Amino acid sequence: MPSQKQVKWSELRVGLTVLFASITLAVLVFVMSGTVSPFSHKIVLRAYFENAAGLVKGAPVRLSGVDIGNVDRISITKDPNRRLTPVEVVMKISAGHQSEILKGDQPSRATLATAGVLGATFVDIDSSRASGKPVQDGDILPTTETPALQDVLKSSQGTIDKLNVILGRVDDIVSAIQNGKGSVGKIINDPELYNRANATIRQLQELTSQITEGKGSIGKLLYSDELYDKINDSVTKLNKIVDDINSGKGNAGKFLKDEQLYTNLNQTTAKLRDLMNDIDAGRGTLGKLAKDQEYAQKIDRITSNLDVLSTRLATGEGSAGMLFKDPALYNNADQMLVETRYLIKAVRENPKRYLTIHFKVF
Repeated sequence: MPSQKQVKWSELRVGLTVLFASITLAVLVFVMSGTVSPFSHKIVLRAYFENAAGLVKGAPVRLSGVDIGNVDRISITKDPNRRLTPVEVVMKISAGHQSEILKGDQPSRATLATAGVLGATFVDIDSSRASGKPVQDGDILPTTETPALQDVLKSSQGTIDKLNVILGRVDDIVSAIQNGKGSVGKIINDPELYNRANATIRQLQELTSQITEGKGSIGKLLYSDELYDKINDSVTKLNKIVDDINSGKGNAGKFLKDEQLYTNLNQTTAKLRDLMNDIDAGRGTLGKLAKDQEYAQKIDRITSNLDVLSTRLATGEGSAGMLFKDPALYNNADQMLVETRYLIKAVRENPKRYLTIHFKVF
């Protein structure tokens, strides 16, 4: 039977073996999981966020998807300048990745991300567009806020409410159609409308049958050989006319093909252009009429005088006016013409009576 001393020594060896195995297992877990070794040199970086979004102590810190550290502490800062971003996250980063995290005009930025839709939250550092110097121990990383799942659900709630309203309206429309209300409801549920549509289809079938049998104007147009021959003859004549025009025959052909006619038209156009230029320059009668104000005033005065003269003639003023208006003058003139006609007649009948010349000697 073993002594008490041997038993205690056996228990001590078992305890040391378990402790050594636990330490070895922990080291293997750190190494195999990709987590930064606790024995490596680290630097501390801080970042401030609006909301922790489920981030916990010990959460991984990743650079382009690669674990480079862990979250060491999460707290609410009392700095009054950090009211919009009160959540302070302290991170321990492996010093081997210090040169990959930059600060300057375009610094690296920290973002809270999740592994999948419902995965754990971690800190993701983006250096894809960063430029500048490597960060130092204790530096603060600028952050980029990303909407959490709750924010997305809240923002989509309004859209869901509007969608519910639209679905309610669609349901009302479908119910109205099923009850035969409105134009669409009557189209679907009104038997009279169905009968009218059926009758219309029947009439279309009859019309199609008549056309197929060659009845009516459309039927003759499709099936009459005589009408086809007439149309063919007309097309032949039209082709002949087009050929004549292309060959320069007839008035239309000459108009299109005769170069002399084109030259004459071109000369006429040139003369008309010169005439318009002369008129625009004030040359000639038309030019003076269009441009010379004094000439235009003379024409206006002549027109005014003619208007006054015609007015006086119409009212019977003056000799010419009396000639138009005085009946006595007209009668006297008429009587004088009658007597003159009689005198000429008498002279023709007895010229010696009127044309004899008598000489008397004193």
